[in-house]
Parts: sequence; C-alpha cells; structure tokens
Amino acid sequence: ITNMLEPQADRIMALGEWEERWNEGQIGFHQPHVHQMLESNLDKVLANRTRVHFFFPLCGKTVDMKWLADMGHSVVGVEVSEEAIKQFFEENNLTFSVEPVPTIPGAKVYKSSEKNISIYQCDLYNFSSSIEGQFGAIWDRGSLVAINPRDREKYASLIISLMAKDCRYLVDTLLYNPELYKGPPFFVPDEQVHNLFGNRCDIELLQSVDALTDKQKAWGLDYFTENVHLITPKSN
Repeated sequence: ITNMLEPQADRIMALGEWEERWNEGQIGFHQPHVHQMLESNLDKVLANRTRVHFFFPLCGKTVDMKWLADMGHSVVGVEVSEEAIKQFFEENNLTFSVEPVPTIPGAKVYKSSEKNISIYQCDLYNFSSSIEGQFGAIWDRGSLVAINPRDREKYASLIISLMAKDCRYLVDTLLYNPELYKGPPFFVPDEQVHNLFGNRCDIELLQSVDALTDKQKAWGLDYFTENVHLITPKSN
C-alpha cells in the first residue's frame, strides 16, 4: 500500500491555493445538484433519525447542505474560502450573519437566518468538538480526497473526535492510477480507509461505481472508481 501511495505522498496544496481556485472560479469539483451518493445512501446515514446534526468538512458551497437543512437537519460546515461561503448563501437565497469565533483566532462563522446552517471559515484542523459538539452524521464528499496525503492520520483523528456515539460517517473515495495523475482529488485506496479508521470504527463499503468521464480521461486516466463507505464508531 505504501508503494501505491508513493506517487502522491509529498503532494501539498496550500490553503491559499484552494482559496485562489475559488476566487478564480476553478471549481470543477463543485456539483450544482445534490450528490447522487448522498441521495442514494441517505436512509443508511439517517437510520430512522430526525433532526440529525450533520458535519461537512471542507464543504465548499455544496447544495447538499441546504438539501439536508430543508429536511429539518442541522448542518455545520468548515471551509477556508470566504468566496465559497458567500456564494453558498447567495446562490441559495439565504440571508446570513457573520460573527467572530472566540476560540479560533481569525475565524468567522456564517449563520443562516432561515435555516439551521452554520459555516465556519477557518483551517479545518483548528476546528474541534468544543465548538459545535459532536455530530450524528458526517458527509465527506471532497474532503478526505482533497487534504494533503501526509495529513491523513491527523485528519482521521479529528473526524473520530467529532463523531457522537451514534454517528454515521459517509465518505466518498476515489480509485485511479496515481502514477498518471498527481491530484487533487487524491487517490485513497480502501486499505487506507481501513488503516485510518478501522481500529476505532466499523467500515462498510456501500457502493462502488465507475465514475470515469471525459474529464478524468483528459487527466490521462483510464479508470476512475468512486467508492462510498459508511463508517460508524465501534460500540465498545
């Protein structure tokens, strides 16, 4: 597995680079519709619960947040780009307030006036359960695949610390030949998902789909598989 990850091991995207992409509108990763993997697996995430407290790491301006809030769930996102957050509220016609976050220097939180949505503008690793408590669900569509590969252990620790006992964490990962494309989005094999979360959590592969489109072919890839895992804390 180490050899498989080797081609991307040292790849680093600075936070500023992500902000730049937003400012320049280079956001090919943004989807204008609710993500199919979330929609088709929502029942498994909710598990008959209502008013679930959802966490969206590196949320961008995903419409998935409003979709869940419209169903009565509460949503907390973390995003470094102010541009992304403002676009989220503007494009969804939501009014919002902005306030500083006392416990995170330099951070701001944008809160929707109509819906139960709060988005924190800060470095994800400065976020913690002391800020919004723990979560009953986490939807990770472009976060684990976007963080720098060398930060994955740190990332997994943070996510586990944010999981309530009944948390259901849905994570989307991508499989392709990392020799052919440097990322992001990065290659995250199933073995690594198990290495990162397997000690503390149960892991179930819910879906595996061929997601190869002309876009990935243009990156030079010949296969591109999207896997969705459901990760739940072990009940010990």
